[in-house]
Amino acid sequence: MKNDHNQLRESFEQAASIYQQARPDYPEDLFNDFIRVTNLNAGARLLEVGCATGKATLPLAQLGFKITCIELGAELAAAARHNLAGMDVDIINGNFEEWQPEAGEGYDLVFAATAWNWVDPEVRYQKAWQALLPGGHLAFWNANHVFTDEGDPFFHEIQDVYYEIGEGKPVEDNDWPRVGELQEQTDEIEKSGLFEVVHVRHFDWERIYHVEEYIKLLETFSGHILMEEWKRKKLFSEIRLRLNRRPDQSVRRHWGAVLHVARRRD
Repeated sequence: MKNDHNQLRESFEQAASIYQQARPDYPEDLFNDFIRVTNLNAGARLLEVGCATGKATLPLAQLGFKITCIELGAELAAAARHNLAGMDVDIINGNFEEWQPEAGEGYDLVFAATAWNWVDPEVRYQKAWQALLPGGHLAFWNANHVFTDEGDPFFHEIQDVYYEIGEGKPVEDNDWPRVGELQEQTDEIEKSGLFEVVHVRHFDWERIYHVEEYIKLLETFSGHILMEEWKRKKLFSEIRLRLNRRPDQSVRRHWGAVLHVARRRD
């Protein structure tokens, strides 16, 4: 049975205790890139949509930005407060679609790291526009699995187990994007009429996961979190069996992200 959007969006709450450690860090170049493009300086006010446990928040807070985060999950928000203790960060547990900035409050940048696609597309650009100061920017990106010719064959090989439990991906499906082929969202940004796209850049990086690290990573993905228990048990058991046969007991996963930066139209 397929899960609906809200179920998937809310499922990350169940991974709050492992999210910070299991999810990959974003490349330093990605942060440097949008800071350069938006001409942000230390002390600038940033609004983050869906901070989770603070994966993208922490490096920006360390650079001296003042950040307000809107996080839907109470457990995720609590974890973020712990991870960001002592930083100039305010974490609000709430729904971005319903959140309202205080009167006279405005931000230099609204950003979202692997969260923008979970926000209602009917309202997300309008809400970001309302929160920004004149000339302010919107930046967002998602971390996705991408594939290379030299990549680890494990992900194709394990598909027989996904098919067996009814969770396999079609061979021709766009869930197998190559480096540089992730979908850009420039059309929908421009279609909003509220923003002008000023910068788009693709990033990719690789991480090696030992067996249990990889299992933890999967436990932070909505589809795996909401998978029926017997399916998850069978899948994880087979993953452990196959990876433990390898000399290094690990898997190489290639990540990709498309950074979108857009300027508020005034």
